[in-house]
Amino acid sequence: MIPEKKDIKNRYLVIMLLLVLLGLCIIIKAGVIMFAERQYWNDVADRFVKENVSIPAQRGNIISSDGQLVASSLPEYRIYMDFQAGGKLKDSLLMKVYLDSICEGLHKIFPDKSKASFKQLINQGHQKMARHFLLYPKRISYIQYKDVKQLPLFNQGKNRSGLHDEVYNQRKKPFGSLAMRTLGDMYSDVELGAKNGLELAYDSILKGVPGITHRQKVMNQYLNLVDIPPVDGCDIITTIDVGMQDIAEKALIDELKLINGTVGVAIVMEVKTGNIKAIANMTKCSDGIYRELRNNAVSDLMEPGSTFKTASLMVALEDGKITPDETVDTGNGVYNMHGSWMKDHNWHRGGYGVITATQALMFSSNVGVSKLIDKNYYNNPEEFVQGLYDLGIATPLNLDIPGWGSPRIRMPNKNKSNWSKTALAWMSIGYETQLAPIQTLTFYNAIANNGVMVKPKFVEAIIKDGEVIKEIPTEIIKESIASPKTIQQIQYMLEEEVNGPGGTGKKAGSTQFLVSGKTGTAQVSQGKGGYHSVRKYLVSFCGYFPSRDPKYTCIVAIQKPGLPASGGLMSGAVFHEISERIYAKHISQNIEEAKDSTSVLVPDVKHGNVTDARYVLNKINIQSNQIVGKEYENISWGKADRDSSFVQFKEMSIDNKLVPNVHGMGAKDAVFLLESMGLRVHISGMGKVSSQSIPQGGHFSKGQSIHLTLK
Repeated sequence: MIPEKKDIKNRYLVIMLLLVLLGLCIIIKAGVIMFAERQYWNDVADRFVKENVSIPAQRGNIISSDGQLVASSLPEYRIYMDFQAGGKLKDSLLMKVYLDSICEGLHKIFPDKSKASFKQLINQGHQKMARHFLLYPKRISYIQYKDVKQLPLFNQGKNRSGLHDEVYNQRKKPFGSLAMRTLGDMYSDVELGAKNGLELAYDSILKGVPGITHRQKVMNQYLNLVDIPPVDGCDIITTIDVGMQDIAEKALIDELKLINGTVGVAIVMEVKTGNIKAIANMTKCSDGIYRELRNNAVSDLMEPGSTFKTASLMVALEDGKITPDETVDTGNGVYNMHGSWMKDHNWHRGGYGVITATQALMFSSNVGVSKLIDKNYYNNPEEFVQGLYDLGIATPLNLDIPGWGSPRIRMPNKNKSNWSKTALAWMSIGYETQLAPIQTLTFYNAIANNGVMVKPKFVEAIIKDGEVIKEIPTEIIKESIASPKTIQQIQYMLEEEVNGPGGTGKKAGSTQFLVSGKTGTAQVSQGKGGYHSVRKYLVSFCGYFPSRDPKYTCIVAIQKPGLPASGGLMSGAVFHEISERIYAKHISQNIEEAKDSTSVLVPDVKHGNVTDARYVLNKINIQSNQIVGKEYENISWGKADRDSSFVQFKEMSIDNKLVPNVHGMGAKDAVFLLESMGLRVHISGMGKVSSQSIPQGGHFSKGQSIHLTLK
């Protein structure tokens, strides 16, 4: 029986409707996949199909000259939860079984968040059935990440637990802000590379060469197959000495706070090699804290002031225009120099009268130096400026540190259109010209080095896998900046500046060794506002020590508002502190040679393991008392006090249920004691323990984290 046409038509309509509905479903599903589920399927694709994926190379380390790691790349992690992993976590019963232990464990690893807050957070993610839910807001260290992966459920792998991560290769500086601007910074997105400092200067050496990998299915397993392995970057050994850097920064900041300085610079340079052993750049921030914001030591071009007088007199000495005993009449300390009044700092006390060229430098007499130079070069200023060029003080240094400034010392043109009647006189005392502090330091270092000018050096060697592949030699800029006679004369004059009667550099001197150098005090130009709109000063001291066999040259330059302003008293005080401590630590003779039969040297003894401390003290014949008290882990723990001949130990009571006081202990003893009690210890800094995150006498639970800060 043939169906009626109407029935056939209805059947076709039903079939067409079904096809249309099916098509709509396909289109809707495609839309969901393309938009709502796009990220998920992209992640799936990335998981299973990857071609020509770059493998980042490990960035090389930066190491100090004394072997300390000052910059290194360390992994950091963000941890996430996939609540749909393996279909298991959809079962709320499974979450109830593990939730308490997971939250308790997370609280111990991250004490800043409570167990309850972790529980609330995870419940939120579970309700949303989120696939990429952030468990902790901050990046965490590798040690913390390992601890998280040991927690219940999380130790069963990411496919079952849903725990997964994002890895960040973070640049870390173990010594914090120490020499921060010289070492340099990386962009937060490591793909962008280095921002500044040695990180930027040696970026091509440090960053290495990335490799290439692809993902392929082999025997029902997907493997990451390496096509080209990455080549890790080389390490660089800097010239910076961590101990000297710490000395320079502390001395500089102490003086800046005392005199309300706005910017301060201190550089220490090794005379023979040009190695920069310390370089500090401190700027006062709006909150009153001093921080390294710019590398002012190499980039700030400013009128140097009286430290430039040394170069001026050297030109005249080298040309035979004057002798160290040449006399000049400074009168009452006020002199009309071609229509502009020039004053000495003691003009209100009657001036210096008739003095020698050596005394003009000693007393830092503006009138004395400018009259000597003006008398001999006024009609031929080109000869004077050329003499400065011959000294090498105007030679660009081409430093490793990006952003270095090139000196500006103006040469008169043929028709003198760029020259005034007073230009020579003011140039001779450190105005009308601009130098960066490191340029002045390099010039004084050449004087200390008997005329040999060497280029400042920041890197000693490049190493790969522990072996030196390239040593950076000392580069000589000028074999001799002047004749031996002139060098000897100026060396004597600089020694008198610090040690002679009435010398302005007395504050920089020492009773232990001779210091040579020159003070500087200059008003800072405010551009169009000139020198008088807002009075700011640059106070400085540049010199070397010990005078007779110089090892180090140092410059201290400080910018400050208003009076008083004295390079000798202010910057000289910083130089004194730096030179005394460096001399004691790095230059002085062996302690045993200096110790007489009646002297007793008692070392600094940290709190902690009395058993070990007494053993060492006995070996070096230092007397100490033995404490008898309760031991913990078979060790006697105590606090140490000392006088000139004896170390006094006092018993420290240890209760294994309460957090002990580890202030004053070294890292070794503090970590041993706390971890033996079941705490997880994280430390930062170096030296002795100065603070602990869980206070003394606090209750704790096994596995809880405690952070120690060492200074």
